[in-house]
Amino acid sequence: MLKVNNLNVSYGAIKALKGISFNVEKGEIVSLIGSNGAGKTTTLHSISNITKKQGGSIIFKDEDITNVPADKIVAKHLIQVPEGRRIFLNLTVKQNLELGAYLRKDKAEIKKDIENVFDLFPRMKERIKQNAGTLSGGELQMLAMGRALMAKPELLLLDEPSMGLAPIFVEEIFNIIQKINAAGTTVLLVEQNAYKALSIANKGYILETGEIVKSGNAQDLISDPIVKSAYLGG
Repeated sequence: MLKVNNLNVSYGAIKALKGISFNVEKGEIVSLIGSNGAGKTTTLHSISNITKKQGGSIIFKDEDITNVPADKIVAKHLIQVPEGRRIFLNLTVKQNLELGAYLRKDKAEIKKDIENVFDLFPRMKERIKQNAGTLSGGELQMLAMGRALMAKPELLLLDEPSMGLAPIFVEEIFNIIQKINAAGTTVLLVEQNAYKALSIANKGYILETGEIVKSGNAQDLISDPIVKSAYLGG
């Protein structure tokens, strides 16, 4: 579904990505893990064409989208939930969800999909008329994911969905990611909580200073002594 080939990104003299390549197959959850500054967010921004690339290619569903503008990429149902959520805090929960469907014209289906989001995130229904600025961190993450789902993603890019959340919300967010995937959405997950990210993934890639240093089946990575020592606190 997604093929990233020899991707290079620099910020001035700093090489953020040094020729990385990886694949995401339809139906998978793929986790991209690594420490701060490894290049994880840059990778997602490059896929969405928010960040300028100096080399390499991005193939989505057999189409080269390397130089496709970011808004046109959204129209192809490749959707990103950014780090920090980027919710419109002065708008209501419902208005934020409706903005997720801004490219769609199917009003009846939009209404139905809002209800589907409420099924997945019951808290959002309780707060439908509240301004998003009144929500907790965990609720904002749920709203950001719900807004992304309103764009009907075929591939969902998630950037640090558990960042800054209480443990109870972390558990809930990861359960919901699995539900979204089980319903048919492919997921590329960037996450500092390496154990959690690998525990729900089919495969994983480990980034260090802009290079993929290890990859494989997620369960094999969890069992790997080097990965355990460096990333899993053991």
